[in-house]
Amino acid sequence: MASHRRPKQPSRARVTVLTTAAAAAVALSSQAANAAPSEKPSKDEVKAKVDKLYQEAEQATEKYNGAKEKQDKLQKEISTLQDNVARGQEELNKLRDGLGSMASAQYRTGGLDPSLQLFLSADPDDYLDKASTLDQLSGQQVEALKKIQEKQRDLAQQRSEASDKLKDLSSTRTELGKKKKEVQGKLSSAQKLLNSLTAAEKAALAEEETRASRDSERQVLSGGGGGSTDTGSISGSVSASGRAGAAFSAAQGKIGTPYVYGATGPSSFDCSGLTRWAYAQAGVGLPRMSQDQANAGTRIYSVNQLQVGDLVFFFNDIHHVGLYAGNGQVLHAPRTGTVVRYESMNTIGGPFMFGVRV
Repeated sequence: MASHRRPKQPSRARVTVLTTAAAAAVALSSQAANAAPSEKPSKDEVKAKVDKLYQEAEQATEKYNGAKEKQDKLQKEISTLQDNVARGQEELNKLRDGLGSMASAQYRTGGLDPSLQLFLSADPDDYLDKASTLDQLSGQQVEALKKIQEKQRDLAQQRSEASDKLKDLSSTRTELGKKKKEVQGKLSSAQKLLNSLTAAEKAALAEEETRASRDSERQVLSGGGGGSTDTGSISGSVSASGRAGAAFSAAQGKIGTPYVYGATGPSSFDCSGLTRWAYAQAGVGLPRMSQDQANAGTRIYSVNQLQVGDLVFFFNDIHHVGLYAGNGQVLHAPRTGTVVRYESMNTIGGPFMFGVRV
C-alpha cells in the first residue's frame, strides 16, 4: 500500500537560521559591491619605497663586505699558521733525531745515561722541570732538550691559535651567509615593487634617472672651479692632481659599468669596490669597506674645499662612498639596477658627511 504521509516540514528554528544566513550573505555581497577597490601605489610612492630598500640593501652589503674581508683574512692567517706548524714539526723531528744520535753514540761508548733513556722513552714536556735530571746530562744534551721543549711549546701555541681562528672562521662564514640573504631579500622586495609598475611607469622612472645623470655630467664637464650645482646649494673645486686625479681618471673609464653588490671590478662594482679599485690604479691601497676608507686620509668637512678625486661619504653610518667629480657632483656606483655614473650630491638620498683626501 502506498504511503500517504505528508513530507516533513522544516522546523521553525531551522527556517529562522536559514533566513538569517541568507540576509547576511546579501549584506556582505552588497558591501563588497559598494567597497572602493584598493588604490594602487603611485609611481613616486613605489620609487620612494624602492629607494629605501636599496639603501637598506647597501647597508647590508657593506656588512657583507666586512664579513667577506674578515673571512679572507682568517683563511690566509690559518694557512700561514698551518704551514708554520708543519715546518715546526719537521724541525722538531730533526731535533729529536739529533738527540737520538747522541744517545746512540753514548750507548756505544759506555752505555746510555738513565736520564736520557727515560727522555727518549717518554713524553719530555715536563721532563726538564726536574733539576736532578739536568745534573745528570751533558751540556750538549741539555741544550738539545731545551730546544726540543721550546719547539714543542711553540707548536702547541700555534696549534691553539689556529684552532681559535678556525672557530672564528666558522662563525664568520655563518654571518656572511646571513648578510647575503639579507641583501638578496631587500633586492627581491625592491624588484617586486618595481614589477608592480606599468611599462610606461618603468620607462618614466628610467628616463628620470637618465636625465639626472646627463645633467650631472654637464655640470662636471662645464667645469669652472667653484661653480654652483644645478640646485645652487653646493659648490666645489674642480682641479684634480696626483693620486686623486689618477684615481678619478680610472673611475671615469668605468662609467656605464654595472653595480653588483660585493663586486670590486673590473667588470662590475659596488660603491666601495669602485673607489678601492680606482685608487689601486693610482698605486694606493684602500680598505674594502666604506667605513674603513673614511679613515684612509685627511677629512674635509667643507664641500668648497673638496678636490676632484677626493673620497666623499654619505649617510650617518658612512655606508656609501664615491669620488668627488667637481661642481657638486659625485662619480659613484649607486645601487643595484644602475651603473657607474655621475650624480648630484643633493640626490644621493642621504646627507653628505665629509670628504677624505688620500
